[in-house]
Amino acid sequence: MGKSEESKAKNKKGGLKSSRQKLKAKVLKSYYGNPMRDMKLVAITGTTGKVVVAHYVHEILKSAGEQVAVLASDQPFKMGMLHKFLSDAWKAGADYVVVTVPAEGLRDNTFYGLPVHVAAMTNFVTAGLHDMDPEEYLENEKTLFDMKPEIVVLNHDDTNYDTFSEFKGVKKTITFGLSSSDVKVLNSKLYAKGTEATVSVKSEITTLATFVPGEIAVSYMACAAAIADGLGISLEHIVNGIAEYQPE
Repeated sequence: MGKSEESKAKNKKGGLKSSRQKLKAKVLKSYYGNPMRDMKLVAITGTTGKVVVAHYVHEILKSAGEQVAVLASDQPFKMGMLHKFLSDAWKAGADYVVVTVPAEGLRDNTFYGLPVHVAAMTNFVTAGLHDMDPEEYLENEKTLFDMKPEIVVLNHDDTNYDTFSEFKGVKKTITFGLSSSDVKVLNSKLYAKGTEATVSVKSEITTLATFVPGEIAVSYMACAAAIADGLGISLEHIVNGIAEYQPE
């Protein structure tokens, strides 16, 4: 078999797998009674920081008095697990579900057919890629942002920002970073057991503090603040929520 035949066979196999996954998603959605009709999905993707940002947003929403559930992992999870989580969250009365979205899950159509309220990208660090090249990674990420999220949050400091700046929210697009951003980091302080950052959100200046150490935590806090601002959460709850997160 020549290379062209091999490529065609591979594409055909991939197409069949994709069709089966999409059908499975429809069946699971029907089986669990479409719980997403009553909840808002906050989907957080990126090569690093997804779990930390997800927990920040979870704590922020809790601080604001919202009923919220979180499913956060750096590893992809099975479609059945995701739909059961959504069903359990709905039964528990959740208004929001915060979920990490690895590119592998997008490639495998794990999130097919789900309404996305917020899609946030922490960063695109090529060194953090495992079983796919940068072009494939971005193509899979595009799948999430093509799901017409109402709000999109992007890292303006990322070296690949120009590549994914085409991603736009139906209602709003919010950026975070050190400059030219909606949530702007003004300065930061690093400690042995935590991090502080002074940020400007809609011209209001506040200090965020976390028990997560390291300069990268500044970006993660800014990302969470941008998501929360897009959801209309007050600065007070943003500050309190981020401070509440206790890393394991």
